[in-house]
Amino acid sequence: MKRLICGVLLAVVAASPAAAFQRGDWVLSQWQGDENYYAGVVDRVDGKSVTVRYDDGDTDTRPANQVKKYNWRVGSRVECNFQRGGTWYPGEISKLNNTKLSVAYDDGDRETTNTGLCRSK
Repeated sequence: MKRLICGVLLAVVAASPAAAFQRGDWVLSQWQGDENYYAGVVDRVDGKSVTVRYDDGDTDTRPANQVKKYNWRVGSRVECNFQRGGTWYPGEISKLNNTKLSVAYDDGDRETTNTGLCRSK
C-alpha cells in the first residue's frame, strides 16, 4: 500500500508542468506571453510558474506551459536581431557553441551572434 501511495504521489508531481524544470536548466520561454521563444536559464520554480533569466539579461516569470526545454541545434530555424539593428530576420543555425551561434539567413547573409539575440516559434 505504501508503495502504491508513493507511486501515485510521484505521478502527480511528474505531471506538474513546472516540476519538469529545475534551477539552472537552459530553456526556451515566451517573453511576456509573446508567441516566440527566447533562450534563458531557469532561476526559480514556484508552483506552476517558472522564473527565467533570459540570455539577453532580462528576467520574467511565466506559466510553466510557456516554457520548454532548450532544443536549438544545428539546422534549427530561428529569427535573429541582425547586427543588433532591431530587425529580426529568419535563418538557420549553421554552428552552435554554448551561447554563441552562427546563422545562415534566408537572404544569404551570415552572422555569428549569441542566443540572446535570437528567438524561435
